[in-house]
Amino acid sequence: MKKIEAIIKPFKLEEVKEALATLEISGMTITEVKGYGRQQGHTELYRGAEYVVDFIPKLKIELAVTEEMVDEVVQKIAAAAKTGKIGDGKIFVSSLEKIIRIRTLEEDREAI
Repeated sequence: MKKIEAIIKPFKLEEVKEALATLEISGMTITEVKGYGRQQGHTELYRGAEYVVDFIPKLKIELAVTEEMVDEVVQKIAAAAKTGKIGDGKIFVSSLEKIIRIRTLEEDREAI
């Protein structure tokens, strides 16, 4: 079992969701996050005052998949989230030791 975390631009969420729907992904968690990478934030003007935006708003998608699905899921997310510009985001893949569905106590593959 693997956990996939993807940090993407907020306006790309619908495209990523539709791409994952083609793989019959049954669920995911979306969190609003802020951060920066190479962008290092930027300066904006608001009512004539200049201010620095240190952390850029992003979305974090989390989902659990079987090991067989990892490559396909990662490719779908990357293709749907890509704009070709700096700040497109990152995808992290990590191992899951155990998954338990609280309602039924099903474990691992059955709990996805």
